Amino acid sequence: MSGPTATANASEDGAIELGPRAVTYPYRRIERPVATPSDGPDPYGNPSPEWLSVDWSKHQRWIEVDGAPVNYVEIGAGAPVVFIHGLGGCWQTWLENLPHFAAAGRRAIAMDLPGFGHSPMPEWEITMPAYARLVERFCEALSLQSATIVGNSMGGFVAAEVALDEPRWIDRLVLVSAAGISHATMRREPVLAGARMLAAFNPIALHMSTRGLRRPGIRQLSFSGVFRHPQRIRRELLYEFSASAIGTDGFVPAIASLTGYDFLDRLPSIAAPTLLIWGRDDLVVPASDAVGYSDRIPGCELQIFAETGHVPMAERPMRFNRVVSEFLGDELPT
Repeated sequence: MSGPTATANASEDGAIELGPRAVTYPYRRIERPVATPSDGPDPYGNPSPEWLSVDWSKHQRWIEVDGAPVNYVEIGAGAPVVFIHGLGGCWQTWLENLPHFAAAGRRAIAMDLPGFGHSPMPEWEITMPAYARLVERFCEALSLQSATIVGNSMGGFVAAEVALDEPRWIDRLVLVSAAGISHATMRREPVLAGARMLAAFNPIALHMSTRGLRRPGIRQLSFSGVFRHPQRIRRELLYEFSASAIGTDGFVPAIASLTGYDFLDRLPSIAAPTLLIWGRDDLVVPASDAVGYSDRIPGCELQIFAETGHVPMAERPMRFNRVVSEFLGDELPT
């Protein structure tokens, strides 16, 4: 799998010429990278998800790490894959993926970071390095001798931070629409102000999203910022995404931690084989940030999914699962 490169042409006055639907930033404009052609079936959504037939209560676990109770699910047996959700997410972010990797002979583990999902707030301050230490000690507590780490959005930020600590047990790293590039230069104050407004608005937003799942207009309004085509995603999955949203206690502290946190000059030290997966139409973390990672992480692979938003693992689960399985060297289940 080879990744595309971003292209942009500078005009005579130094501005960068835009391609169609380019991403705009203050003082600079960056064109989105071209999409990577799919090497197999690539439907949007999943009309017959396997996760609906799984009794997840049988796979739920609790463990205490650094004084913080952590809720997680575990399914399958074999070489472990640890999934880390994004800001406002929870372990259910990976519902379309966990059964696949269990069937592929993997021990699939998805956690709720402290302050999100069912994991309560920790006694310590939420920061990206603190979350990275939590993930490392979580894996130690589960006696994982080696593991692949997969992170989406803020979870990708955390996963990259784990890899920067160079733990020997990381086999491979998968960053999915990962935060960390454009966030490094953001001003914290205006971002925090917006985050607090979102958190205050959350009860209304949650009511709209859950009550409006059967109403196309509200469904589009509630989820179009995350999903490219929310009308083509099953309502059950949209509900799981909205049930643990921006109203969690960890939401504002996590935003405060990741905004302005700059680890860009450290990224070239990541030694684990790395795969980057991005939605070309991501409105949360722009696809141009994928190039920021690929330019810094030596030898990484890059996949840009066309007509895909911020959560490729849920929007195009068939392709996502296939691409990651190929990266891990797994035999694809029939």
